[in-house]
Amino acid sequence: MTLDAVEHEGQVQSNAARAALRVREFRIIWTGAFASGIGTWMQNVTLGAFVYELTKSPTFVSFTSFAQLGPMLALSLVGGMLADAVDRRRLLLITQTEMMAASFLLAVVASHHDPSRTALLLAVFAVGVGNALNGPTWQALVPELVPRHLLSGAISLNSAQANAARVVGPAIGGLLYAGVGASWVFALNGATYLFSILSIWMISPKPPGPHHGPSGWRRLTGGLAVARRDPFVRRILVTLVLLSFFSLVFISQMPTTADHNLGLRPKSLAYGLLYACFGLGAVSGAVAIGTVWARADLRILARRAMAAFAVALATLALLRTPAPAYPVAFLVGFSYLSTITSLNTSLQQHVDGAVRGRVMALWMMGWGGTIPLGVMTAGPIIEATSITFVLLYGAVVAGALAWYLDLRRAQAL
Repeated sequence: MTLDAVEHEGQVQSNAARAALRVREFRIIWTGAFASGIGTWMQNVTLGAFVYELTKSPTFVSFTSFAQLGPMLALSLVGGMLADAVDRRRLLLITQTEMMAASFLLAVVASHHDPSRTALLLAVFAVGVGNALNGPTWQALVPELVPRHLLSGAISLNSAQANAARVVGPAIGGLLYAGVGASWVFALNGATYLFSILSIWMISPKPPGPHHGPSGWRRLTGGLAVARRDPFVRRILVTLVLLSFFSLVFISQMPTTADHNLGLRPKSLAYGLLYACFGLGAVSGAVAIGTVWARADLRILARRAMAAFAVALATLALLRTPAPAYPVAFLVGFSYLSTITSLNTSLQQHVDGAVRGRVMALWMMGWGGTIPLGVMTAGPIIEATSITFVLLYGAVVAGALAWYLDLRRAQAL
C-alpha cells in the first residue's frame, strides 16, 4: 500500500462516524432509534425511582431490574438464531410493537394509587422479553447498513445515540415524574416506539443469506461454538460477563447511591441531572471511539478505558456530597462506554456476518442478561452492608479485568 493510500485510509477512518451518517438507511434507522431511545430512558430512570419511592427497598429495585433484563439470559440465543435466519426488518417490527404495548400496560398499572407489585413486575417483564429478542437483531442489522470500513463509525454512533438518549431521557423523565407522575412517563415512552417502527418501515436491509449450516440445537448454540474455538471472542465475552455481574450494579442502584450516599431524593431534578451527567459521559465516550480515537488500536484502548472506569467507580463510591458527584458520574459514564464500544466494535469487526447475530446474542446475554443477576445478588448485600461496599468491589473487579483484557495476545493465539 502506498503512503497516499495509507493517509487516505486513515482519513476515511477518522471521518467514519460522519461518513456513516451519510448512508441513507443507517441515518434513518439511527434517527428513529434516537427518538425512541429518549422515551426508553425516560422510562428506565423513572421506573427505578418510582419503584424505590414505592417500596424503599433496594431488593425490590433488584427484582424490577431482573424482570426487565433477565429475559436476555433465556431468550437472547433465540433472538440471535432468528436474526441469522429470518427477515430482520420484520422481526424488529414485531419486537418493537410488543415493547410499545408492554409500555402502555405498565402505564396503566402505575396509574393506580397503590399499584400491584406483581402486575408491575409482569409488565416490566413483558418489556424485557421484547428487548431480549430485539437486541441481537438490532446488533446484527447495523453492520449490514454501512460499508465495512465505516463499521467503527456506525457502531460508535449507535452507542452514542443510545447514550445521548440517556442524557435527554432522564432530564425529561425527571421533570415529568415530578410534575405528572410515573404513569404519564411510561405512556409517553410507549408513544415514542412509533418513531422506531416508522424508521424500520422505511429501510430495506439485505436479508440473511441462505442457511446451509447446522440446524436445530446446533444452530441455536452456534455463537457458543465460535466463542469456544476463538480466543479473541472468548476473552471479550468473559470480560463482559464478569464486568456486568460485579461492576455494573451501579446503574440499576443509582437511586440507592443518590439516596444513601449523596442525600438526593430519587424523585427530584437533582437526581435526574446526576443520571444525565452519567449519560453525557457515556455519549462522549462512545462518540470518541468513532471520531477522536477512530485510528487508535481499540484492543489497547479498551484496556485503558477499563482501568479508568475502575478508578472512577471507586471515586463515586467514596463521595458523600452531591457537587463532586456530577463530574465523577460523567467520568464513570465516559470510561464505561469507551470500554463497551471498543469491545463491541472489535468483536463485530472480527466475526463473520453469517454468525454475527448468534455471536451478538452472546454479547447481549453477557451485557444485559448478566447485569440483573449481579443486581439480584447485590440487593441483599447492600441491605446487609452498604451501597459503598458493593460499588467498591465492582471497582476492584474492573481493575482486575483491565489486567486480563489483553486482546492483542488473545488475537495472536
